[in-house]
Amino acid sequence: MPDRSTVLAALRAQHIETPSWAYGNSGTRFKVFAQEGIPRNAYEKIDDAATVHRFTGVAPTVALHIPWDKVDDYADLAAHAGNQGIGIGAINPNVFQEDDYRLGSVCNPDPAVRRKALDHLLECVDIMDATGSRDLSLWFADGTNYPGQDSIAERQARLGEALRAVYDRLTGEQRMLVEYKLFEPAFYTMDVPDWGTSYAHCVDLGERAKVLVDTGHHAPGTNIEFIVAFLLHRAKLGGFHFNSRFYADDDLMVGAADPFQLFRIMAEIVLGGGLDKASGVAFMLDQCHNIEPKIPALIRSVLNVQEATAKALLVDANALRQAQSEGDVLGANAVLMDAFNTDVRPMLAELREDMGIDPDPIAAYRRSGHFDKIRAERADGAAAGWGA
Repeated sequence: MPDRSTVLAALRAQHIETPSWAYGNSGTRFKVFAQEGIPRNAYEKIDDAATVHRFTGVAPTVALHIPWDKVDDYADLAAHAGNQGIGIGAINPNVFQEDDYRLGSVCNPDPAVRRKALDHLLECVDIMDATGSRDLSLWFADGTNYPGQDSIAERQARLGEALRAVYDRLTGEQRMLVEYKLFEPAFYTMDVPDWGTSYAHCVDLGERAKVLVDTGHHAPGTNIEFIVAFLLHRAKLGGFHFNSRFYADDDLMVGAADPFQLFRIMAEIVLGGGLDKASGVAFMLDQCHNIEPKIPALIRSVLNVQEATAKALLVDANALRQAQSEGDVLGANAVLMDAFNTDVRPMLAELREDMGIDPDPIAAYRRSGHFDKIRAERADGAAAGWGA
């Protein structure tokens, strides 16, 4: 069985990044439900992210979305984050919310629109320079709605040209993470519809281009853990946008729909060395807290990833490999199920106490009175949101 101290050390070292946009008012294309106590700017979003880290101990970075989190001085924003005990994580460009992008951004048939989109991507690399961010997280809404609308092949060429220009701008430890999505907002073709398309472009670009797996961006029944194992084996897994889906890109709290799937993904991560710092795999949340309160929902998602990781770390790898080598189908499956069915909450509570935080972060947050404080402090002014 795995050594308990090794498991605890791995859990202590795991970092789970929260997204700035999940702290603002967010929802679906049908409705955004406003809440009280919502941040009014990027600085207050960072304050909320720091709160999640304070209660969980394992969420030390926050991803930014530009221009949703646009400020005059990004170095000052990074300094503010540092003063709050966290850092700036991935920078996420927005090339999907302007009228010019009706027919796409970097794949648009109009070269002027493509130039505008590329300039924004390069601006976001500048922001990485100013904030110390390692990752540029790219998702493109580009695609077509009708057969014949545009050349599929030419759009791929335009995409590759833009990615190359951005890749060549990266310096030092900076990386490019290329996300994919099966459908929406385009319904005939998406220009990066699957992991294979992302993988192919990343291979063309070089070692600092990696695939980003959003767990909500797949067709029903897709074996996401296979994708994870393949990309890890090829050193092309850059990270995750964790969320849950029942039907499509639901962006619900991770582990809410299928905690067993989350465990299976994390099992492949652990078995494939993806928790090792050298792997560089980024564990990020990408969620839309439409009806649930923001900070507690993000705390819950962090805890869900921790629980799945803890169970994955309890998989007896030696027993699993022996059963696999012997063709023992039931025995191999039982090794995984034994780990999944283990109640890891007492172990995680012990870990948190050892880290000097409350063993029950949700209960601790509720007792803290923090929500009443921010509700009063943020009563005036316009709440932040994603403009849906």
